[in-house]
Amino acid sequence: MDIEVELSRIIIDEASDQQVIVLKEKGGERSLPIVIGIVEIMAIDRRLKGKRALRPLTHDLLGNVIDAVGAKIEKVVISDLQNHTYYATIHLSIDGKKVEVDSRPSDAIAVGIATNVPFFAAEEVLDNA
Repeated sequence: MDIEVELSRIIIDEASDQQVIVLKEKGGERSLPIVIGIVEIMAIDRRLKGKRALRPLTHDLLGNVIDAVGAKIEKVVISDLQNHTYYATIHLSIDGKKVEVDSRPSDAIAVGIATNVPFFAAEEVLDNA
C-alpha cells in the first residue's frame, strides 16, 4: 500500500556531495531522509522558491516532453529500498493507459515538484527507512 508523503525539509550543504531531502508521512510520524545530489537539490530548491531558469533545465525539459506527448504525471512513488538505495516510479497516464517509469528518487521528486503532483511511499519503505 502506498502512503502519501510530503516534502518536509531539504538540507543543502554546498561544501558536501551529499544533500538530503526529507519526505514525511502526511498525518503521521514516519519520514524518509533521502541523500541526493547537488544538482537535483538545487533544482528542487529553485522550484520551491518560485525561481524560474531562463531556459528549461533537465527536470523542466522532462515535464515539458511528457506534456508535449499528451501524457500527464499522476504521482511519484518512492517504491523500494534495497541495499541503502531508494527506488522511485513516476506514474503517468496517456490516452487512458497507465505507465510507470523507473526513476532515481531525486529526479522523480524534482519532476514532481516541477509539475505539482502528489508524492507517495510504499508502506514497507516507510517501515524500513
